[in-house]
Amino acid sequence: MPLPSFTMRQLIEAGCHFGHNTRRWNPKMEPFLYGSRDGIHILDLQQTVPLLHRAMQAVHDAVADGGRILFVGTKRQAFDLIKEYAGKCGQYYVNHRWLGGMLTNWKTISKSIKRLKELEAQFESEDGLSGLTKKETLNLQREKDKLDLAIGGIKDMPGLPDLLVIVDTNKESIAVAEAFHLNIPVVAVLDSNSDPNGITYPVPGNDDAIRAIRLYLELISGSVLDGIKDEMHAAGVDLGESDKPIEKNLDAKEKSTDDIKTEENKSSDISTSTELKIKNTSSKKEVASDFSALEILKPKDNKKSSTILKEDSAEKTDSQIADDGDGISNKDSSKPEDAKIKLGSDDGPGIEEKLTKTKVKNTSTKQPATKKPSLKKVAVKKVVAKKTIAKKTTAKKTVAKKVTAKKTVAKKTTVKKATAKKD
Repeated sequence: MPLPSFTMRQLIEAGCHFGHNTRRWNPKMEPFLYGSRDGIHILDLQQTVPLLHRAMQAVHDAVADGGRILFVGTKRQAFDLIKEYAGKCGQYYVNHRWLGGMLTNWKTISKSIKRLKELEAQFESEDGLSGLTKKETLNLQREKDKLDLAIGGIKDMPGLPDLLVIVDTNKESIAVAEAFHLNIPVVAVLDSNSDPNGITYPVPGNDDAIRAIRLYLELISGSVLDGIKDEMHAAGVDLGESDKPIEKNLDAKEKSTDDIKTEENKSSDISTSTELKIKNTSSKKEVASDFSALEILKPKDNKKSSTILKEDSAEKTDSQIADDGDGISNKDSSKPEDAKIKLGSDDGPGIEEKLTKTKVKNTSTKQPATKKPSLKKVAVKKVVAKKTIAKKTTAKKTVAKKVTAKKTVAKKTTVKKATAKKD
């Protein structure tokens, strides 16, 4: 399988050519430097490209032979990226703190890994924490979290790794020394302040920028995945055969999803039809109620309407005669409650409605308005309140003065008595 491709433009865009300040350089890195600008060393990317390709090829070959890769990066910029890309390619990592003797003293590290697995099994089981107090469970949880931070990335590693990938050799100098002692090859990113001694596959580049670290790890993890594919191909595993049953399962899933969609459409259609029926029935009921109200308001016979009009005219003549005798007009004395609206006549109802509206307005204007207290009275009340407060304060002061005077007199008498006794 071909390795992941990259160009010098990608390295420049990621800022891989920037080194450290010229005062913080390591003279052993002089062969990998292109020059300096504005007090900062510039790394030679013309050397970085072939060296990075050689490191990727070494990683690919190690994985293709069935080897294990250990990613090491405990600095803040690489903490999350190391865990992410090591998990993507199924390899092991150390991203919290490199414990002394993690490679050279593998026996004790394997015991710590065993203890971590026991704690995980205890927390996962239902009866694992039964019978323990709250403090004991909390101490066990703290121990588990501490071990998980330190060796959680290598708890499934059966033995020593076949190759190390290190981001910053200055930060991980102990890991470099242990790998050199055990003859384990090391792929490391070297900045202008790094030491290239003991590094099998040096990659000169910026080891502080997050974009640069992401690019390195992406390329190396891609080469690991290619090595795994080559290993499986060499073992006789045909990767193409695994596609056919997956397609069948996908077809079945698509059919099931189509059936679900049709059922949902049917249910939605049924619900919409029921809602329309309910709306139609409610609208019919409202129309029927409106018609019934109109039928009640309409006069049933013309004879009844004529008799009602005659009675109203008779009542009007009686009231006019009574008003003439008293000398008062009926229009002013009549109340809005006495005005009646006739439904049988065409001209009467509009006139009488106007009369009632005007009378209601007149009555509303005649209501007595609530009188607001004048500003003078409010000011007088405030002055009276201030005077009363002043009187109370003066009375309290006079009482206090009297008490103090009594106390002074008593002290003087006691002093006089004491002097008299002495004499």
